[in-house]
Amino acid sequence: MDNGNNKVLTAEQEEKLRQPIDDYVGQIQEKIDALRADGVDKVIAFQSAIDSAKRDKSLSKEEKETKIATYQKDMEQAKAVEAKNKDQIDKLIADAETYLKAHFDKEYYQPVCESCKVEKVLAKENYDKRVAELNKNHQENLAKLTDHQEIKDEKYVHKNLLFDAKMQLDKDYQQIKDRKHLAYAHEYHLIDMLRMSKFTFMETRAQKWENYKYTFNRRSFLLKNGLYIAIVLVFIALCIITPMVKHSPLLTYNNVLNILQQASPRMFLALGVAALILLTGTDLSIGRMVGMGMTSATIIMHQGINTGAVFGHIFDFTGMSLGGRVILALVVCIVLCTFFTSIAGFFTAKFKMHPFISTMANMLVIFGLVTYATKGVSFGAIEPAIPSMIIPKINGFPTIILWAVAAVAIVWFIWNKTTFGKNLYAVGGNPEAAAVSGISVFWVTVGAFMMAGVLYGFGSWLECARMVGSGSAAYGQGWEMDAIAACVVGGVSFTGGIGKISGVVVGVLIFTALTYSLTILGIDTNLQFVFEGIIILVAVTLDCLKYVQKK
Repeated sequence: MDNGNNKVLTAEQEEKLRQPIDDYVGQIQEKIDALRADGVDKVIAFQSAIDSAKRDKSLSKEEKETKIATYQKDMEQAKAVEAKNKDQIDKLIADAETYLKAHFDKEYYQPVCESCKVEKVLAKENYDKRVAELNKNHQENLAKLTDHQEIKDEKYVHKNLLFDAKMQLDKDYQQIKDRKHLAYAHEYHLIDMLRMSKFTFMETRAQKWENYKYTFNRRSFLLKNGLYIAIVLVFIALCIITPMVKHSPLLTYNNVLNILQQASPRMFLALGVAALILLTGTDLSIGRMVGMGMTSATIIMHQGINTGAVFGHIFDFTGMSLGGRVILALVVCIVLCTFFTSIAGFFTAKFKMHPFISTMANMLVIFGLVTYATKGVSFGAIEPAIPSMIIPKINGFPTIILWAVAAVAIVWFIWNKTTFGKNLYAVGGNPEAAAVSGISVFWVTVGAFMMAGVLYGFGSWLECARMVGSGSAAYGQGWEMDAIAACVVGGVSFTGGIGKISGVVVGVLIFTALTYSLTILGIDTNLQFVFEGIIILVAVTLDCLKYVQKK
């Protein structure tokens, strides 16, 4: 114990170890600051002044130009000083960094780590000693008691004392963890001052890894990633079982392409409904939107004259060019889907109707209209040349995947780089606060539904090309569950304002891969629904637990 205690550093001893390093680097920092005073510092100040002058609406155009010209002239002089002192500053920085590499880890950080290691052992020993003492006292007290209520009270007190001891241990561990983290971060603080916050790629990664370890919490990690881990383990098991049952590997190049190809149209649907879930909503009409879009696109791009009628009328688009029919089909799909999502969005935003109701009404109306108009028949195949125009295969690679990648990139940009995207998060997180801050909750909600409609239209159009037609009112049944489930598994929270596009992509790929794997194994479709239902239930449960934990 004595040897261990000797390794424990007091705050004064730790500061004494660090002092020579701080002094050496501090002296170099003072020289650098003096060299930067008339160079870099003034360049930054003048640039800030120029930006302020450009934004200053109280200045006339001539006054603004005069001010900016003056600042630019002074900035050029400062840049000249900066260029003159650059080599000298670089040498000083190199000197300081060489010193840090030679002394920081060996003379300061490692002794602190050793101290923390010993402190952790001592904290655990103190905890064990305290628990043993509490248990001993508890047994002695119980031996003296005969009354049932007194025994119950003693057990309650003992339980609380054990809890307090555990809390103290956790507190001691956290203080040790804080101390080690601060010691690690001190080197980067010094480098930060030297280089003015410019770190190399590896230094940035090292800091991120350290911060991840410092903030890591096992419970939070399992709540956030437990479902992914379970699904990955299931998928690994499927990869092992498939060769044994089907005598062929699951993860082949062709199978991966098939999974991505199947996931591509569904990606559009998931990206559309993700924005609605972000607003604490949902959309039950997705499957019927797909059926409507597939039917419309098949009618327009049909091979020859349509054999089926719509409201008793036989359509014939063979007089149009193939390119014209392809574009018309896309436009019609987008217009129809956007029209119906806009209706649902209007009722949701205007009358505070829950999206469950407004989209369920849409689902019934769409299915009823399309089934009545077409008598529920399938419209057969589209022109065989059209799929190669929209989604050609290049050296066996299905370019439908590129459509999905483009959609992901565009929606990511909208969510993360536009005012609408920021408003989407704000309204989803707290609509009342968003309204007070000047955001139109009505138009953000309607806009999210309209964007979903555009994506549904694109998705159904692509699915029509992928399946070479075969559009019917029944097509897409149950797809809404796949899209919603993919979003939930991907971390888009029903509590609102939480979610990432990357999560949606992962969710879609997980569900498509799982369904594809189970199909290859010959698992009954009905049992696949069971798997899907369990995954949704677990995903939402974990999401709710995260929300409860935050509260």
